[in-house]
This record gives sequence, C-alpha cells and structure tokens, in this order.
Amino acid sequence: MSNASATSDLKPVSWTREPAQEPLEENDGALRAVRDMIRAGERNQLVDLLKKWDPLDVMQLLVRLRLKHARKLFQWLPANPSIKVVAELRPEFRSILMEESTLEQFRDILAGLDPEDAVEILNEFPDDAAEQLIARLPDIEDIGTRGSYADDTAGRVMARKFVALPEECTAGDAVAQMQAEASRIRKVFTVYVTDAKGRLTGTVEVGKLLLAPNDTQLKKIMNKDVIAVSADTDQEEVLRLARKRDMRTVPVVSGDGQLIGRITPKQLTRIAADEANEDMLLMSGVSGEARSDDTVLRIVKGRLPWLLAGLVGASVAATVVGSYEDQLAEAAILAAFIPVTMSMAGNAGLQASAVAVQGIATGALWSGDIFFRLMKELVAALFNGAIAGTLLGCLVLGASMIVPLEEPVRLALATSLSLLCVTTLAAMVGATVPIVLDKIGIDPAMAIGVFITSSNDVLGVLIFFLMATTFYLG
Repeated sequence: MSNASATSDLKPVSWTREPAQEPLEENDGALRAVRDMIRAGERNQLVDLLKKWDPLDVMQLLVRLRLKHARKLFQWLPANPSIKVVAELRPEFRSILMEESTLEQFRDILAGLDPEDAVEILNEFPDDAAEQLIARLPDIEDIGTRGSYADDTAGRVMARKFVALPEECTAGDAVAQMQAEASRIRKVFTVYVTDAKGRLTGTVEVGKLLLAPNDTQLKKIMNKDVIAVSADTDQEEVLRLARKRDMRTVPVVSGDGQLIGRITPKQLTRIAADEANEDMLLMSGVSGEARSDDTVLRIVKGRLPWLLAGLVGASVAATVVGSYEDQLAEAAILAAFIPVTMSMAGNAGLQASAVAVQGIATGALWSGDIFFRLMKELVAALFNGAIAGTLLGCLVLGASMIVPLEEPVRLALATSLSLLCVTTLAAMVGATVPIVLDKIGIDPAMAIGVFITSSNDVLGVLIFFLMATTFYLG
C-alpha cells in the first residue's frame, strides 16, 4: 500500500495505491477534487500537488480520469515528473494520451532521455505518432535510424543496450565490464561474444560466466550455436523462434552478421500481447490497427470493409436459398433447418480455424506435421458430424410423433447427412485456409473473421439443399 498526499487550499488530496484494474472507492474524492481543479484552470496548484505524488499514483489517476481531462492534466505536467509517468503508463494508455497538442511535450521528454531509452519508449507509440516525434528529433542518431526499419520488424522494436565483448576477453574482465555498465544495461542475462569485425560468434550465460575462472577466455566457454535474427525479420517470426527455442533474449544482426541489438524479455512479452490483440481484432472482423479511442471516421474506415465483405457472403448465401425457391414451396419445413445448418457450419469452421491459427502463432504447427493435423481434423469432424447428424435425425423423428411431418424418415435422413457433410467440410476449410494464408504471407487470423463465416454459410446452405433435393424431395 502506498499513499501520495498533499494539501490544497481547501482540503487534503490523497491517493491510495490501487491493485491492478481494481479502482478503490476511497479515491473517488481525489478524482473529484482533481477534476474540479482542471475545470477551474488551477494549473499551478494541481502541479504542485502532483509533484509530491509517486509517478505510479499519478499514472493511476490519469487512467481513471476522463480522456479530455487526462490529456489536459498531462499537458500541464512539467517534463521531470512526466518522464516518470510516461515510463509507468501501459502502452495502450500512453498511446491514447497522444494527440497533436501533446507531441511537443513528448518531444521535450524524449530529448531529455538517454537515446536508447527514448527509442524503447518510441517503440510503444502508435507508428504515426512515432514518425512525427522522430521528425522532431533529427539530431538523435539512434532515434533517426529507427525509422529506417519497416513496421513490426525486429529492427523497429529491438533494444540497443547489450553487453558485447571480444572473444579474447577473459571472464574476469567480462564481469568487471558488466559491473561498470550495470546502471546503463540494467538486466543482463546473456553476454554476446563478437569477433574483430563485430560479428556475433557466440553467447555466454551470466551464470556460466560467474562460475568460470577469471583468466578463461570467452571463446573457450561460449556457446557457438548462435541463433540470431536479421533486422528485417517480422516480429511475429521472432516471437515464434523465441518460444520454439526457449530463448529469453534474441540477438539482432545486420546483413553482414554484426550485432546491432537484441529483443528483450519485455519486448517479447509486448510482441506477444500485440499479436494476440491484433489476431483477436481480425478474428472479430475489425482492423488490426483499431484502438479504443478511435474517431467515428476511423471506426467506420476500420469496420465497414469487413461488414461489406460479410454482406457479400450473406448475399451469396441468400442467392443460393433463392435458387431453391421451388423446393421450399414444395416443402416449407426445409426452411426451419437452414439456420441449423448455417450455425453448425460456422461453428465447426471457427473451431478448426482457431486451433490452426493458434498452432501457427505459437510455432506448434510444424510443416512436416500439417498432413497429419489435417487428417486428425477430418476424422474428428466426421465423428462430430455423425453424432450431431444422428441427434438431429432423432429429433426430427421425435417431432414427427407430435407434429405431422411428411416423410419424416426421409427428412431425418436428409438433415442428418447434410449436417454430417456440412460439419466435415466446414472443419476442413477452417483448418486449411489459415495454413494456406500463412504460406503466402497473409496473416492467418484474417481467415477466422468474415471469410470462413461467409464461405461456410454458402457451402452449408448449398450442401443442405443438395441433400434435401436428393433424399427428401427426390
């Protein structure tokens, strides 16, 4: 528990440290007082108050204020406490605070930081805002070079702080170097070993380094099986590699093998969160760039294309249904089973595609295992379809004892077989499409949204009427 407090002209204003995502009612009074001070324009009084607060408390206050009040307060804060508040803010909240009027303040904040720290903070800003800030900081070389790498690549997100020592360096000298650089590097898990040209040749874990005799050269104890990525490697590929090889940090090298940075554990965690959020949005039929504070125009631009794509799919399905107008007129009972078929097709496809996307994202889906995975999906879909179809057939026969149905046995057979075929085909489409998209360089999460839902609706309706025409009306 941490308390930040000060006294205004009217009454004490204090803040009690809140657990993660658990607002405390006792802070409501402080929120009202700060909000009133913002509305009254009492800038100096409020700044004097918050200077005495812990930055984490200020961050929690900002998050609980309305966005327009949070932005106003952040504009009022001088650079010194602002730097610490920025460091405490979660990336998504840091992004929301960004607007044109605060860019100059962020520029002043970044200019006062170590270049490597500034680059690390920039990595967590929206790309458009980051580019505007980079343009305002032309004299800082490390920040300028960030813009030379494409979005979502290792070069864009890598940290430039690392310990790299020559092969001839001894363990004792290496430990002394780490101690000297401790305040700059902070956490060090791996020491990188380079040759005379700065090319990465090996790694030494800190624990192994501490246990080695002081006069032992690094080239004698280093791990020569070095795994590194190039600066233009997609960050999702970096994450897959780190998970597959259980790597805590991932070195980044230039085209000629020179060590230029590393992906830290913090960055790997952020990449995982970013990719998960993007996949979730894509699976929901929303642009992966969507943010909670988007304007109405951005919301429309991000969602309308997906809605229109869904409209096209629904229109095709409606066309299929309309082409069987005579069959529906002959046996109106068939219309009752259209929603059942479409729902089963959609659910089966989404289940299979979700598992496929997860396997691709985590690296668990190996190329040599794809055929066997698809065969397992096929067998499982056949079992699921057979069970669901049998159950539906039994329900039809049971309903025929209560409600008069024409040819109930044939109707039960048609609906059962259609459900078996629809479930099986939808599952295979759902399992296959993400893999195909991944092979051609398209985010497989896009398959789960409108594409699979619409395609399976169309296939489901088409198969249902083919079965109904063959086994019930034939």
